[in-house]
Formats: sequence, structure tokens, C-alpha cells
Amino acid sequence: MRLVEALVDALAARGAGRIFGIPGDFALPLFDALVADGRLPVHTLSHEPSVGFAADAAARYTSALGVAAVTYGAGGFNIVNPTAGAHAEKSPLVVISGAPGEAESASGLLVHHQGPRLDTQRRVFAEVTAATARLDDPRTAAAEIARVLDAAVHDARPVYLEIPRDRVDMRIGRVPPPAPVPCDPEAVADCAEEILGRLMRARRPVLMVGVEVRRYRLEARVAELARRLRVPVVTSFMGRGLMAGTEVVPVGTYLGLAGDPRISKLVEDSDGLLLFGVILSDTNFAVSAGRLDLRRVVHAFDRRVRVAHHVYPEVPLPALVEALLERARPLTDARVPPVPVSWPRDLPADDEPVGPVDVARAINDAFARHGPMPMTADVGDCLFTAMDIAHTELAAPGYYAGMGFGVPAGIGAQLATGRRTLVLVGDGAFQMTGMELVHCPRLGIDPVVLLFDNSGWEMLRVFDPDAPFHDLASCDWTTFARMAGGDGHTVRTRRELRDALETALGTRGRFQLLHIRLPRGAISPTLARFVEAQKRARGGRPKRRAA
Repeated sequence: MRLVEALVDALAARGAGRIFGIPGDFALPLFDALVADGRLPVHTLSHEPSVGFAADAAARYTSALGVAAVTYGAGGFNIVNPTAGAHAEKSPLVVISGAPGEAESASGLLVHHQGPRLDTQRRVFAEVTAATARLDDPRTAAAEIARVLDAAVHDARPVYLEIPRDRVDMRIGRVPPPAPVPCDPEAVADCAEEILGRLMRARRPVLMVGVEVRRYRLEARVAELARRLRVPVVTSFMGRGLMAGTEVVPVGTYLGLAGDPRISKLVEDSDGLLLFGVILSDTNFAVSAGRLDLRRVVHAFDRRVRVAHHVYPEVPLPALVEALLERARPLTDARVPPVPVSWPRDLPADDEPVGPVDVARAINDAFARHGPMPMTADVGDCLFTAMDIAHTELAAPGYYAGMGFGVPAGIGAQLATGRRTLVLVGDGAFQMTGMELVHCPRLGIDPVVLLFDNSGWEMLRVFDPDAPFHDLASCDWTTFARMAGGDGHTVRTRRELRDALETALGTRGRFQLLHIRLPRGAISPTLARFVEAQKRARGGRPKRRAA
């Protein structure tokens, strides 16, 4: 069969549902073949970083492969940053790039868009992916496709495939079916027994869930395990939104000194802390002020489990969860401490200026009336504000912290799930990728976008208030939204916020943009605590040197 036909077969067999992309000269044959095949819809956007973010969000929301197709050089290098973010945050993004063919490679001339060498692009991607391959040999192409795509599935990390423009139609064999995840059954059994033994001896066990629980479709099974063991569940900062829709509602999100003191105490006082799929990153744990001894916890991540000083290799999280479910015996009811879950509510409908916590109140009130919505968020105070929003599905770059994720991720999430998405984004990130909203009418989607506009990079200003480089131009984004085929709403007061959000949620068929004009210096309580904790951890902000 033809290469693209075999590749689409393999992508679909591993859960891919669509392709996001931007064509270019070396990728035109690839795009023509993908569109002609027709089994995976191809959605084009305006800039490769947005393509990467959209495909990444599709992967996060479907727990399957997200696919991005680009051209060589100018397109490929543009999507490196979203790929690095997907690698850091464990998202199975498949990047497919066109490439020069044999004639260009043998011409003796430098090929336009190339780096120092013709293979520089693939070498760059090798640094931020789990596997790469150049598909130019019909004898090995099918096996290479399987190897690379299975690496994405097994590791939940991005991969890279390069297809020369003159190899799109070459005949190859059928791609082997998905391979099972490597696993050591004896290690899994021994590990489960040791974990349960520790839990039975613990007086204050707690389960913290992280990104791998979503990547491997484990939310329902982990909820069942927590229910059987009667163990309270919290999420990591990056895991915010996990378990939404299951029978077990997390009691909160662990943010150390920046979070709810009751949740921090619950986690930090635990003598039986389980970390399932949690990335040991600074955003998850740097503000714990050393209160967590990570050597004494159970940490299941990246197909291995560390139980205090014991390490069990080749123990995938899905296998471990199933082994624990087979052996789980209920702990006593006293093991579940009463930690009431509450969110800011009841936004006053007055003429006071809007602050970030008011946005959380407005959304919580709207969710109470209309039901929760899936969300995407960019980095900055919009993400910290999301910590005060009632528990719902959320995709955000909480560790890699790459700006520009929110809007294209919202587009990717709605296309992948068919569910209207709520997007939280700051004005800095919006100026990077917010223009992608112009594609919503063509794509037939209608996200609701809440734009936090304080005319600057406010989160950076909080860390470095005297710096002169945090200001941004203030634009009329309400008019932009109307020109782009959506509806725009300018919001300055809490009354306007309540009314605009209600109108936006009641309007279907066009994207809705709430341009929320925040006063300079207005930040969420969570960000204020996070900044203070970071300063303490760093010993205070360094003083500016004299010029």
C-alpha cells in the first residue's frame, strides 16, 4: 500500500482522530495525500506553534495521539517549542514533516529552509521527542512507523516522522499493529503488595494524581481504587482538572504554601503519600518549602515505581493500578478526613472593577446554572485563577509554561471532543496566538474566550515590579472579535462581567470573546501566595544592580 495510506491506518489504530497542520512546498504532496485519503480530517491554522498547541490539546483531551503536519525547515523549526512543551508535560504529539526529496538533496545546492545540514531538523527533534524516523526506505518504513508511534503511546511523549516529498506515494508493507507496553508482571505484583502494606500501616494515606492518570485513561480506575481504599484524592498543580466526571471528587489541588492550608497540611502530614503519574517539577513542588520528603513517598511515573528507596522498573501505571485493584481491601472510614470543597461564588452585580477572583466567581456561578465546561488556560494569572474555579476538565501548560497555548488549545479541544470550550488567556499570550480565532467560523466551532487584559505581563511584573519591560500595547479586542466573525464584549465592572458571560454562554454558532479590562496590579490570591512562596524559596528577589 501507499505510504500515506499505511500511515493513516497506523495513526487511526492508535487513536488519532484528526490532523492539524500548515502546508508548505516540501509538504504539499503529503497534504494532498492526506486530504485525498480523507479518514483523518485536516484542520489548518495560521502559525505552526498554534498547530502544535491545538494537536497537543487534542491529545490531552482524548488520551490518544495528537497529530501535527508541517513543512520542512521554516515550518518544522516553528513547531519545536510546542513539541518541547509536549515532551516536558508528557503529551503524545506526533509531528509529521515534509522534507526535500532525492533531487534536492543531490543537487549540490543548499536547500531553502534547511539548517546547517539537511538532517539538522531531525537531529533537533531528537532532543525533544521519544523517537524519530525518516521514511525514505520502502523496506523499513512500515516497521519504523510502528516503532515511532508505539513510542508515543507507551511513553506518552511526542515523536517525529519525516517524509521526503518524493516518497509520499512509495509502496510499503502494512504497519504492524500496536505493540503491548513492556511490563514485568512479577515486579508489578511485588510492587503492589509493598504499596498496600505501607498503606495498611499508614494513619494518614493520601493519593495525589498527575498527568499520566489522564494520558493513560486511568481516571475511572483510579477513582475506583480511591473509593475501595477510602483514601482522599488531591491533584497536583499540573493535574488540576483530573477526575472530573468520576465518582470521586478531589478534595483540592496541592500548591504548598500557595494553596489552601488544609490541603497542604493533608498532603504534608501524610505518612502514606502516593504520587500517581505526578511530574516532580518546580511548579508542582517548589513552593512546598521542603515540607515533603520525596524519598519517603510512593512515586509511580515513567513506567517505574519508587517506593521509598526501592525502585521497580518496567511497572507501567495502568498495570500497577489494576494490580492494586485486585488486592485492595478497604481501610477504615477514619482515613478520609473531612476537607470540605468550596469555590468562590456569588459575584456581586455592581459597578466595582473586575479582579481575577471575580472572574472565578462569575464562572462558578455560570457553571452552577448551566453545568461545567471543559477549559483550556494559558500561563500566568489566568491559570492561577483556574485554581479557584469549580473542578472541571482543564488543559494548561502548568510545567513547561509556554505562552500562547490557551486559544489554539481551546480550538483543538473543541474539534477533538465536539464540546464547547472555555478559554482563559492573558493579553500577552493572546497577542501571540489569539489571531487563530479567525478560523473558528470556517472550522464550525464557538469557544468562549475570557481575555485577562492588564496591558502587560502582570505575572512577571509581580516578581520584578521595577522593570521597564513588562508593558504591552492595549488593543480593541472587542472590535477584533466582531471583525473575525465572532462576538466581542468589553468588560470593566463586575455587573458587565456577569451579563457578558451569560450572553456569551447563551449564544451558539459564533465564538465569544470577553475582553476583561483588569486594573494594573490586580492579581489572584493564589498568584499572590505563589509569588511570596517563590521569593521565600529563592531568598527574596535579587536587588537590581545600579546602571
